[in-house]
Amino acid sequence: MPSNILFAWGLTASTVIVHAVGMALMLRALDRWAWTSPKLLWAISWRLVWVACYLLLLHLVEITIWAAFYLWQECLPDLETALYFSGVTYATIGYGEVVMAKPWRLFAPIEGLTGILMCGLSTGIFFATVNHIYQLTHTKTNDNHKS
Repeated sequence: MPSNILFAWGLTASTVIVHAVGMALMLRALDRWAWTSPKLLWAISWRLVWVACYLLLLHLVEITIWAAFYLWQECLPDLETALYFSGVTYATIGYGEVVMAKPWRLFAPIEGLTGILMCGLSTGIFFATVNHIYQLTHTKTNDNHKS
């Protein structure tokens, strides 16, 4: 049991590190694009689609880390089942048709809580991106009206 808690802590730490590095890289890319003010509908839409797809990919990498652990420890029978279980657990959907054996059951709530935190971070970044776009377009509009 104590080793399982250490493994769960390690998976949580790995997930947070992957998310932090991924978000830092995404913010760096968005910073490079900051000089181009997205005024057109397609430019705003493209930026938001890019951010959403990037964040989704980041979450899928994190889900895969948990699934790989489940497969490595033989908690689940195959890759598809491990990915499915990890995905519904991380996203806190929790259908319940796939359940791990008793020594591994505590991983599910820990992965679920980790997923909630990472999804919350992603939501914050997505909101900040929308706010940044709004500020750019709103500031330009106000500056034009003052002139």
